[in-house]
Amino acid sequence: MRENRVKRVIREGGLAIASHIGFSDPAVVEIIALAGFDAAFIDMEHSSFDLQLVAEMIRVADLAGITSVVRVPDNDAKLILRILEMGAQGIQIPHVAGVEGAKRAVQAVRYPPVGDRGGAGSTRAAGYGSVPWKDHMRTSNDEILLVVMTEDQQGFDEIEAIAGVEGVDLIALGPTDISSALGFTDPGDPRLRQAFEDMAARVKKVGKAKLYIPVYHSALYLTPQDLIQMGVSYTSVAPAPPIIVLKSLQESAKRGRRHPRRLGRKRAAGTLPAFAGMTDRISSRLRNDRLRRQPGRPPPPAPGRPARG
Repeated sequence: MRENRVKRVIREGGLAIASHIGFSDPAVVEIIALAGFDAAFIDMEHSSFDLQLVAEMIRVADLAGITSVVRVPDNDAKLILRILEMGAQGIQIPHVAGVEGAKRAVQAVRYPPVGDRGGAGSTRAAGYGSVPWKDHMRTSNDEILLVVMTEDQQGFDEIEAIAGVEGVDLIALGPTDISSALGFTDPGDPRLRQAFEDMAARVKKVGKAKLYIPVYHSALYLTPQDLIQMGVSYTSVAPAPPIIVLKSLQESAKRGRRHPRRLGRKRAAGTLPAFAGMTDRISSRLRNDRLRRQPGRPPPPAPGRPARG
């Protein structure tokens, strides 16, 4: 398996950034890479993405040189195996049930002796058989990014133990579900931010797994500087592409409606009457020309001269 870009950035002490994909189109993955992100976040929990589409997105991420991180709907070892064999470089598991849930995630993602992942040498992840099996197992265990999401009270209570599980790379703190679990409805509530800072400090104290918290999230607005101060190593950047496109289209619609109305007011103030007067003069000249061409009819008077009796 090739080097995981996100893990390299984390090893170098940086803040790795990812973007949601949002749309059912692998081209968005390529756009994310061109925009400068380190990873494409492929969300199977809150989307209609099927396995074939996810496989294409993973392939595009590889070709574009960024990390594919797939959030699965549940801690399901069989589904995780299928996605890993597509070549995914990251697995994100939501609602991990405490330290035991974290251990199950490791068992599904890592090859022995760390985990219990099954293997097949003909898969895309193994280079369709072109990579020696031992090398594939070693590089997979080294390069695959495992993210476990702590989103309930059990996870909060056991967060130090989760952070100490061998094979877990990142602990994700999701603002939406955590704020609901803690009963905070106001994103600006200082108690919510304090809760995140406390959990981040507890993870950092263990010294093994790193932290993942979204940046600019509507449920808890944190800047990159805030995240770095909290010891965060990986983040997804809000808003997601569908929201970005929606806001852009809404602004385009406003501009499109505003422009014609503005032109209409301008014409009513002077442009349109002047144009109408010009057309009246042209019509008068054309009418006079037609009268001149009629036989036996006296020519119309020239402008400024009285008609003859």
